[in-house]
Amino acid sequence: MIHYIFYEWLFKTLSAGGGGESYFVKALNVFQYVTFRTAYAAVTALLISLVFGGRVIESLRRLKYGQEIREEGPQSHQVKRGTPTMGGVLIIGSVVISTLLWSRLNSLYVWIVLAATVGFAVIGFLDDYTKVSKKQSLGLTGRKKLLGQLLIAVGVWGALLVFSAQGWADYSWKLSLPFFKQTVLSRITDIGPLLYLPFIAVVLLGFSNAVNLTDGLDGLAISVTVVTMATLTAFTYVSGDSRWADYLGLEHQREIGELTVFCGAMVGASLGFLWFNAPPAEVFMGDVGSLAIGGAVGTIGVLTKQEFILVLVGGVYVIEALSVTLQVLSFKTTGRRIFKMAPLHHHFEIQWERRFGQRTVEPKVVFRFLIVAILFALLSLSTLKLR
Repeated sequence: MIHYIFYEWLFKTLSAGGGGESYFVKALNVFQYVTFRTAYAAVTALLISLVFGGRVIESLRRLKYGQEIREEGPQSHQVKRGTPTMGGVLIIGSVVISTLLWSRLNSLYVWIVLAATVGFAVIGFLDDYTKVSKKQSLGLTGRKKLLGQLLIAVGVWGALLVFSAQGWADYSWKLSLPFFKQTVLSRITDIGPLLYLPFIAVVLLGFSNAVNLTDGLDGLAISVTVVTMATLTAFTYVSGDSRWADYLGLEHQREIGELTVFCGAMVGASLGFLWFNAPPAEVFMGDVGSLAIGGAVGTIGVLTKQEFILVLVGGVYVIEALSVTLQVLSFKTTGRRIFKMAPLHHHFEIQWERRFGQRTVEPKVVFRFLIVAILFALLSLSTLKLR
């Protein structure tokens, strides 16, 4: 919207009218640059979160939307019972508003990622609402959640298929493998749309649920999200610029760079939410936040052809999900548990509690996981030259 008002309308109108030499008119030219709009999308989302965060928390508290704590979880978490949840509406609301303000609204990719993010948020909202209305820690059944997530994944695939067929987008059905530049230069990994459907489903469902599993300690999931989305901002920008994409051996697609604005908005909204979610948390994001964030991460990876690199970019998410998978498989096959508790952050929380004390062990785990997330981000960025 802002791009249209200040650049497409005001700048071009004044320039055509002979005012192109005016300093004011020249200044309006900055609104065409995606880097400028990404920075201000982040600032806008951050300010929205900070300004309305307190009001959202108070509304959730007044509605008695309090978090229900699993009895089988760490006993130290029982004191968090009743903390306002569903704070993810603040994150998603900030992202959507900021993206609509600062992105070019004629970008089909922007609408795809917004629709997917909101879709996952709706599933999470229904899950959270079921929990708070029934006063229990279990919401929608796993089958219902997976079905909803699968429908969104099919929707993303269908949109890409239609847009490509109509010539509205130049989406590639090739798999872009890190470290192998040849996968971009040739059609060696072009698997076509039909085989790509299950791949998209695995990425979107996998990351949506992985972020959900990571959201177990105050500030953990959202701080990791800041690092992850900041890294994806860099990947999206270089993928959207043909010069950088050619130089680094990345798959370049028209208009994909506009997704940088969405990524920046997600970074800003996450920082704003972290202000209230830092330990001790005043509000939890709930499934409405975690499922939406995971869905957004997966969708960005699919649209920018960085599906495989997401394993490094979101390394903490992947480790958390793997810890749960290994724990379940081990217990079902051998009757033994690999970890003291899964996901992995609970294992370290229990293991380090005696060493650091109940009051300090949680932020200790969060900050150490954050350090690991930063290391994963640096490793993933290094792959840009290792091709």
